[in-house]
Amino acid sequence: MRLRALLDTDALGLKLLGGEDELDRTVRGVMTTDLRDPSRYLSGGELVLTGLAWRRDAADSEPFVRILAQAGVTAVAAGTAELGDVPDDLVVACARHRLPLFAVHESVAFATITEHVVRQVSGERAGDLAAVVDRHRRMMTSGPAGGGPDVVLDLLGSDLDLRAWVLSPTGRLIAGSKVAGTRGAGTALPADVCARLAAEQLAATRTGRRGPHRVALGQTTYSLFPVRSSGRGVPAVRDPRETVLSDWLLAVEADAGDWAEERLDLLHGVTQLIAVERDRRDAARTVRRRLAQEVLELVQTGAAPAEVAARLRVAAPVLLPNLGAAPHWQVVVARVDWDGGEVEGGPVAQALLEEILVDPAATGPEHSDRIAVAHAGDEAVALVPLPAVAGGHDDTGTGVAADVLLEAVRGPLTAGLDGDGRLTLGVSAAVHSAEGLRGALEEARHARRVAAARQGRVCAAGHQELASHVLLLPFVPDDVRRAFTARLLDPLRDYDRRHRAELIPTLEAFLDCDGSWTRCAARLHLHVNTLRYRVGRIEQLTSRDLSRLEDKLDFFLALRMS
Repeated sequence: MRLRALLDTDALGLKLLGGEDELDRTVRGVMTTDLRDPSRYLSGGELVLTGLAWRRDAADSEPFVRILAQAGVTAVAAGTAELGDVPDDLVVACARHRLPLFAVHESVAFATITEHVVRQVSGERAGDLAAVVDRHRRMMTSGPAGGGPDVVLDLLGSDLDLRAWVLSPTGRLIAGSKVAGTRGAGTALPADVCARLAAEQLAATRTGRRGPHRVALGQTTYSLFPVRSSGRGVPAVRDPRETVLSDWLLAVEADAGDWAEERLDLLHGVTQLIAVERDRRDAARTVRRRLAQEVLELVQTGAAPAEVAARLRVAAPVLLPNLGAAPHWQVVVARVDWDGGEVEGGPVAQALLEEILVDPAATGPEHSDRIAVAHAGDEAVALVPLPAVAGGHDDTGTGVAADVLLEAVRGPLTAGLDGDGRLTLGVSAAVHSAEGLRGALEEARHARRVAAARQGRVCAAGHQELASHVLLLPFVPDDVRRAFTARLLDPLRDYDRRHRAELIPTLEAFLDCDGSWTRCAARLHLHVNTLRYRVGRIEQLTSRDLSRLEDKLDFFLALRMS
């Protein structure tokens, strides 16, 4: 479609700010971004929608526009909700690079413009394929009765003879198409194939490779398309790592390298329609997240068990509809640490737990409705209710097991984290009362620290692995506690009193950061060399080695008992 056609549609709320002589340019697609450098996701011909969150001062506009122009972008449309008006420096930069610039009225959602462009581009380039996209859009926006992504994939099969599947970042099957004709009904992808495709997509996205990504498994080639959030109402993504561990993907059994541009545009449009289902799912999680946050705050602040129990009674019907109260609860704690620490880990871990705390054999997007996940700081905390089984007995044998959870997610997520980040998980035992929830939270946190002491990009530990130390602490005689802590910590305390060296706070921070020099130095606002000097002094005074798991564990226990 031509740029000038956008101005003829009043519902899009576009105002031309510059580039009147360039309105005959062709728009081949649309992209929403607030990245300072989105070039890795651009292929040319796009209308770029931006909320201007990348702009910190006037000097940022010139490099941003230059990157878009070099990538062959057709035009820019800037939202006015963030700054009120499109800044003059952006207008000047677009004029310098002959890049048409529109202002988007704050009442118009980027999703509205995206859907309009997708329909128009598909109509002009693919003829009757536009009808397919429009049918998909209507079904996706008609509510649960529309059938969700399964309907979209079935239409891909019936209208375009394409087999396709929507997968979670861990390779769980969310939806799959059925294809009529010579190949018969579609067959569910084997679990190992799903995991391999998810791993390939995570690795490609994290390293910034431009999609679609093609993967050959045996005699079959798959093309992988990311399914990202659509429109407004979702915080702008400034770094791919903010969503790489929670994005769905569309896997198509075909080699997209042989496709005409029209078909590629259509598939990108379909991913945007599937993203509507993902956004609907994320919106539905808001209530569960709020419940989890309230329970977590009560537990952490030492609220009375009766108050926590009352909040759990409110949460149970939401998490276990038509199943009554939950006789048991489990707690799972997760932490995602990216190298450099510039990406906040809590929200990433929260979204990830909502994806992975699902039976790997389950299909569909709604199976995590029973999970409530909050985040505090860099960690996420999940409340997992365990319903009663028939006959009134407690179903404590079907809860989350650390080894099973690890086995289900280790392969794909290692590919998504390799060389750049780390996921550690801790799982508590089941508890049957509000009084036990605080202990379960501490237990899960201790288990996660045990997992963090291990090698690997994805590690998990369960409550069974704590039985030899943490769970026995309350039963250690006081004189044994005092002797143990004095032997390890008194030399450090004495040194701190004489030199104000803050060795004890440094030790606590170092262990809490799982031995990461960069994260610990950033937390303490120290140079890494200063941190290394302090740790070296700790080791010298105690004759211990903080690179050894056993010595780390001894210090951890001493600090807990002191």
